[in-house]
Amino acid sequence: MRVMATSMHDAAFGAKAPDANMPTPFSTRLIRTGGLTQQVLEAGPENSDAPLVLLIHGFPELGVSWRAQVAALAQAGFHAVAPDMRGYGGTDKPARTEDHTILHLVGDMVDLVRALGRTTCVVIGHDWGAPVAWHCALLRPDIFTAVAGLSVPFQPRRAGGPPIPAMAALSARLGKGELYMRQFQAADAHVAFETDVTTSLRKSFHTYDGATPAERQSTGFIAPGQTFLSEVADDATLPPWMSPDHFAEYVAAFTAGGFKGPLDWYRCLDLNWFLTAFVQGQKIHQPALFMVGDRDPVRHYAGQHEAGLKDWLTGLRSQTVLEGAGHWLQQERPDEVNTALIGFLRGL
Repeated sequence: MRVMATSMHDAAFGAKAPDANMPTPFSTRLIRTGGLTQQVLEAGPENSDAPLVLLIHGFPELGVSWRAQVAALAQAGFHAVAPDMRGYGGTDKPARTEDHTILHLVGDMVDLVRALGRTTCVVIGHDWGAPVAWHCALLRPDIFTAVAGLSVPFQPRRAGGPPIPAMAALSARLGKGELYMRQFQAADAHVAFETDVTTSLRKSFHTYDGATPAERQSTGFIAPGQTFLSEVADDATLPPWMSPDHFAEYVAAFTAGGFKGPLDWYRCLDLNWFLTAFVQGQKIHQPALFMVGDRDPVRHYAGQHEAGLKDWLTGLRSQTVLEGAGHWLQQERPDEVNTALIGFLRGL
């Protein structure tokens, strides 16, 4: 489905910086891969000389969260592809919780690269998409030749046991309440999000945004008797970067597809730990980049891994903290993210 009819910018690898005034022709299409049908947003030259870049979204997002990056990368001469991930948007939604493990998600990206007629690509992920991107690089370095993560640093498999019990111990030690990911383990946790999709999404974007005052941001820890959604004020507003039309895209997608699949990713956290024993202690050696906002609430519970990132990413070329930015990095600060990503890609 062509959503803008205009000529393709014939930028070559290493060409001049993208022209923000030049329209970019996005395409949205369904691609049947080995395991499922994936909906992708894409732009840029599709010939073999144009490097392929996959952009993996997180929760509660969609491929369209990368629209600014797809446009900028396409103008810079890359073939940029942002899929709706398994369980989201226009992509298939397997019914079984156990079909949402990290191995399934990495496999989906391997299949997508193949379906696009390529053998290698660069993978970039944000939020939950960052762990998928890190594991793409970790598990298939032959395919994923470079990797970038936004907001969530690489977290090596901990030898002491699966993560959910560890989260309970962390909450007890800090006395801050229950980490929201433990609440998401409940089989019916998605029902609360589906009761009022518009409010659920508005609260989710508000409480993790960089423009939200500190006292209204989430810490990730939920007080006794509260939930992820109930802790957010009812008068929460959309972030300043979120237009009504863009928000409507999210509301329509999650109204149609629900939240079970997206929350199943969280319900597989312990299963992921058991399935990945074979990579215990393994490092990522490809060129890597990491970016995070200094006001990103995720740093309350994942930020500890930022300090030792260079020990696990031996090819780390850039580690950047964007002042004043929150969690939705590629949408809050698209120009800075685009500049960093294009510089990283051209440096390869």
